[in-house]
Amino acid sequence: MTDHFGRFGWYDLMTPDPTAAVDFYGSVVGYGTQVWGGAGKPYTMWLSGQQPVGGVMELPEEARAMGAPPHWIGYVIVRDVEASTAQVEGLGGRVYRAPADIPTVGRFSIVADPAGAVIALFQATGSPMAPRSGEHVGEVAWHELTSTDPDAAWGFYSALLGWEKTESMDMGPEMGVYQMYGRDGKTLGGYMKAPPSWQGPSAWLYYTNVARISTAVETLKAKGGKMIHGPHQVPTGDWVGVAMDPQGAVFALFSKVE
Repeated sequence: MTDHFGRFGWYDLMTPDPTAAVDFYGSVVGYGTQVWGGAGKPYTMWLSGQQPVGGVMELPEEARAMGAPPHWIGYVIVRDVEASTAQVEGLGGRVYRAPADIPTVGRFSIVADPAGAVIALFQATGSPMAPRSGEHVGEVAWHELTSTDPDAAWGFYSALLGWEKTESMDMGPEMGVYQMYGRDGKTLGGYMKAPPSWQGPSAWLYYTNVARISTAVETLKAKGGKMIHGPHQVPTGDWVGVAMDPQGAVFALFSKVE
């Protein structure tokens, strides 16, 4: 059995209006959808082609009470969710939700790194969750962390998930070094220090593959979303842009085609 430890395998959108989100992201990204009845509460899966890659559900009341805005959260595959979650506080992080069951699917926990960025840890109880390649429409192509304390964050993730540094890029005196990371020879994304203009806590950003970025941006604006940065071309020749959906969740677009 292939060990996918340390790889992102699922992405959930927590939003106050799941119905509006399904319409928005279906139009902008090209997601298909499928209602899943096993969650005990309304839950719709995002489909890339015929493959589920994530889901959308209403932002829980307890999360709203803690001040959580609409957001995307990535699930990282671990071998033993109890054991991994037990490591979190010793590594300087915080456990927001202790391990809990997703019926017939697996167990998960919600944790934060020492600088406050939130992710989920996931262990399958049935068929193992296989990460997607990121090369198809609707799949996440890049996982980026902007951190107020990148050194502490890196110590956390490298110890907890076995991530290794790969290439790096100097972005100048204000932005500093953009450090890429991965596991088992697969680059997963990058992380950087929050710039002086950064507002808010450390955060993860997920770049979703779209067929053509110019078309996605045009549709996004027509559907009530807004661009925060870009779109612009990166050194690899790909096109990226950071956006906000009409409910306030921040996400990113990725395409090989302008």
